[in-house]
Amino acid sequence: QAPDSFPPLRHEAAVHVLRGRMKGIQGHCNSCYMDAALFSLFSCTSVLDSMLFKPFPLCDRNVQSILRDEIVNPLRKTGFVRARSVMHLREQLTEKGQCSSFTNAEKDPEEFLNLIMHQILGIEPLLKLQSGGQKEQDCYCYQIFMDKQEDLVVPDVQQLVEHSFLSSDLKLVEIPSCFIIQMPRFGKEYKMFSKIIPSLELDITDLLLDSPRECCVCGDVATLECS
Repeated sequence: QAPDSFPPLRHEAAVHVLRGRMKGIQGHCNSCYMDAALFSLFSCTSVLDSMLFKPFPLCDRNVQSILRDEIVNPLRKTGFVRARSVMHLREQLTEKGQCSSFTNAEKDPEEFLNLIMHQILGIEPLLKLQSGGQKEQDCYCYQIFMDKQEDLVVPDVQQLVEHSFLSSDLKLVEIPSCFIIQMPRFGKEYKMFSKIIPSLELDITDLLLDSPRECCVCGDVATLECS
């Protein structure tokens, strides 16, 4: 018998199920990068639910069932996932990814996403980026890189994405179906920002390549862009 599936949590239900002690994904043995990524991708949105159900060409059904039945469904149903379930997934990633440190070492979230989305589930890249007119780059997530900005004390995600794209001379080739963004990360000794305000909506108009935009002076379609 197939286990029940649960929709993502929304509004008051999300607050009721996810707030309080013993909620979220239990950390164990340097799992924080994976716990945070899984919570962000599945707790309150269904954008990537195809990862849980769709039989992709290269899809490993065992990993898919662990992700769906032991992590995402319990998170959405009770608001809590025990560390043993995440370790079960990490053991499978170690086996499939030919990397022995997935069960005990801290990894970059991008490494985890590339492994599970590309090598194990066979999902097409979610983002197409172009830098300075060069060849297109395909990727699954975008990590914000930027120099210290004195005027940004408590920034929001919109500001960080715009600053990062501008400093790297990047453009989105097309509107992504899912835009996974990794916030700036630093070690225990130094953090660029003590807090980042989540932007509940993200305006990517100025980040799109060759997208028609209006002139800020006359209101007609712009022909030049000044960074």
